[in-house]
Amino acid sequence: MKIFLADAEATLRLGITLGESLSADSVILLEGDLGAGKTTLVQGIGKGLGITELVVSPTFTLINEYTEGRLPLYHLDLYRLEPQEVAALNLETYWEGVEVIPGIVAIEWAERMPYKPDSYLSINLTYQHEGTRQAEITPFNCAISEAIASI
Repeated sequence: MKIFLADAEATLRLGITLGESLSADSVILLEGDLGAGKTTLVQGIGKGLGITELVVSPTFTLINEYTEGRLPLYHLDLYRLEPQEVAALNLETYWEGVEVIPGIVAIEWAERMPYKPDSYLSINLTYQHEGTRQAEITPFNCAISEAIASI
Protein backbone atom coordinates (compact mmCIF):
# COMPACT_ATOMS: atom_id res chain seq x y z
CA MET A 1 0.00 0.00 0.00
CA LYS A 2 1.43 3.37 -1.02
CA ILE A 3 0.48 6.57 0.77
CA PHE A 4 1.25 10.07 -0.51
CA LEU A 5 2.54 12.37 2.25
CA ALA A 6 2.28 16.05 1.33
CA ASP A 7 4.54 17.27 4.15
CA ALA A 8 6.04 16.45 7.54
CA GLU A 9 2.64 17.00 9.17
CA ALA A 10 1.14 14.25 6.99
CA THR A 11 3.99 11.93 8.04
CA LEU A 12 3.26 12.75 11.68
CA ARG A 13 -0.48 12.06 11.16
CA LEU A 14 0.30 8.66 9.61
CA GLY A 15 2.36 7.86 12.70
CA ILE A 16 -0.47 8.97 15.00
CA THR A 17 -2.87 6.62 13.17
CA LEU A 18 -0.37 3.78 13.57
CA GLY A 19 0.08 4.52 17.27
CA GLU A 20 -3.68 4.58 17.85
CA SER A 21 -4.35 1.35 15.99
CA LEU A 22 -1.39 -1.01 16.49
CA SER A 23 -1.40 -3.63 19.21
CA ALA A 24 1.30 -4.86 21.57
CA ASP A 25 3.94 -6.98 19.85
CA SER A 26 3.76 -4.86 16.68
CA VAL A 27 7.08 -4.35 14.93
CA ILE A 28 7.66 -1.60 12.37
CA LEU A 29 10.76 -1.84 10.22
CA LEU A 30 11.57 1.59 8.78
CA GLU A 31 13.73 2.24 5.76
CA GLY A 32 14.48 5.37 3.77
CA ASP A 33 17.18 7.93 3.09
CA LEU A 34 18.43 10.40 5.69
CA GLY A 35 15.73 12.99 6.27
CA ALA A 36 12.98 10.92 4.65
CA GLY A 37 10.79 11.16 7.77
CA LYS A 38 11.50 7.98 9.76
CA THR A 39 11.89 9.79 13.09
CA THR A 40 8.90 12.04 12.34
CA LEU A 41 6.79 8.93 11.76
CA VAL A 42 7.94 7.45 15.10
CA GLN A 43 7.16 10.75 16.83
CA GLY A 44 3.62 10.42 15.48
CA ILE A 45 3.42 6.83 16.77
CA GLY A 46 4.37 8.17 20.20
CA LYS A 47 1.63 10.80 20.02
CA GLY A 48 -0.87 8.15 18.94
CA LEU A 49 0.11 6.09 21.97
CA GLY A 50 -0.39 9.07 24.28
CA ILE A 51 3.29 9.50 25.07
CA THR A 52 3.92 13.07 26.20
CA GLU A 53 7.69 12.77 26.48
CA LEU A 54 9.61 14.13 23.48
CA VAL A 55 10.40 11.25 21.11
CA VAL A 56 13.88 11.79 19.68
CA SER A 57 16.12 9.81 17.38
CA PRO A 58 18.27 7.29 19.30
CA THR A 59 21.11 7.52 16.75
CA PHE A 60 23.79 7.67 19.45
CA THR A 61 22.03 5.74 22.23
CA LEU A 62 20.69 3.05 19.83
CA ILE A 63 17.47 2.44 21.83
CA ASN A 64 14.99 4.79 23.51
CA GLU A 65 12.21 3.31 25.62
CA TYR A 66 8.97 5.22 26.27
CA THR A 67 6.69 3.46 28.73
CA GLU A 68 4.08 6.03 29.74
CA GLY A 69 1.60 5.62 26.88
CA ARG A 70 -1.18 3.17 26.06
CA LEU A 71 1.61 0.72 25.18
CA PRO A 72 5.38 1.01 25.53
CA LEU A 73 7.27 2.29 22.49
CA TYR A 74 10.73 0.93 21.81
CA HIS A 75 12.50 3.15 19.28
CA LEU A 76 15.71 1.74 17.82
CA ASP A 77 18.11 3.33 15.34
CA LEU A 78 20.65 1.10 13.61
CA TYR A 79 22.24 3.80 11.41
CA ARG A 80 25.66 3.66 13.04
CA LEU A 81 25.91 -0.14 13.14
CA GLU A 82 27.11 -2.89 10.84
CA PRO A 83 24.95 -6.05 10.49
CA GLN A 84 27.27 -8.13 12.71
CA GLU A 85 26.95 -5.50 15.45
CA VAL A 86 23.17 -5.57 15.11
CA ALA A 87 23.13 -9.35 15.47
CA ALA A 88 24.95 -9.05 18.80
CA LEU A 89 22.20 -6.79 20.22
CA ASN A 90 19.63 -9.62 20.49
CA LEU A 91 16.84 -7.32 19.32
CA GLU A 92 14.34 -10.16 19.41
CA THR A 93 13.99 -9.59 23.16
CA TYR A 94 11.96 -6.47 22.23
CA TRP A 95 9.47 -8.07 19.87
CA GLU A 96 9.25 -11.31 21.83
CA GLY A 97 8.61 -9.39 25.08
CA VAL A 98 11.15 -11.55 26.90
CA GLU A 99 12.79 -8.89 29.06
CA VAL A 100 10.45 -5.97 28.40
CA ILE A 101 6.73 -5.29 28.57
CA PRO A 102 5.22 -6.04 25.12
CA GLY A 103 4.74 -2.89 23.11
CA ILE A 104 5.42 -1.37 19.71
CA VAL A 105 8.94 -1.74 18.34
CA ALA A 106 9.97 0.82 15.70
CA ILE A 107 13.37 0.21 14.09
CA GLU A 108 14.99 2.84 11.87
CA TRP A 109 17.52 1.65 9.27
CA ALA A 110 16.06 -1.85 9.45
CA GLU A 111 17.92 -2.86 6.29
CA ARG A 112 20.97 -3.30 8.56
CA MET A 113 19.28 -6.17 10.39
CA PRO A 114 20.69 -9.60 9.49
CA TYR A 115 17.42 -11.20 10.71
CA LYS A 116 13.80 -10.10 11.03
CA PRO A 117 10.87 -10.98 13.29
CA ASP A 118 8.23 -13.46 12.13
CA SER A 119 5.68 -10.67 11.59
CA TYR A 120 6.13 -6.95 11.00
CA LEU A 121 5.11 -3.90 9.00
CA SER A 122 7.75 -2.72 6.57
CA ILE A 123 7.53 1.02 5.91
CA ASN A 124 9.76 2.50 3.24
CA LEU A 125 9.76 6.29 3.12
CA THR A 126 10.96 7.97 -0.08
CA TYR A 127 11.33 11.54 -1.24
CA GLN A 128 9.14 12.66 -4.07
CA HIS A 129 9.21 16.04 -5.79
CA GLU A 130 9.04 19.43 -4.00
CA GLY A 131 9.42 18.06 -0.47
CA THR A 132 6.64 15.50 -0.63
CA ARG A 133 7.16 11.92 0.45
CA GLN A 134 5.66 8.52 -0.09
CA ALA A 135 5.24 5.74 2.44
CA GLU A 136 5.06 2.22 1.13
CA ILE A 137 3.59 -0.05 3.81
CA THR A 138 3.96 -3.79 3.40
CA PRO A 139 2.68 -6.21 6.06
CA PHE A 140 4.54 -9.48 6.62
CA ASN A 141 2.47 -12.13 8.44
CA CYS A 142 0.27 -9.45 10.03
CA ALA A 143 -2.82 -7.46 9.12
CA ILE A 144 -3.24 -3.74 8.55
CA SER A 145 -6.07 -2.24 10.56
CA GLU A 146 -9.01 -0.56 8.84
CA ALA A 147 -7.78 2.80 10.15
CA ILE A 148 -4.48 2.39 8.33
CA ALA A 149 -6.03 0.88 5.20
CA SER A 150 -8.41 3.85 4.87
CA ILE A 151 -5.64 6.45 4.71
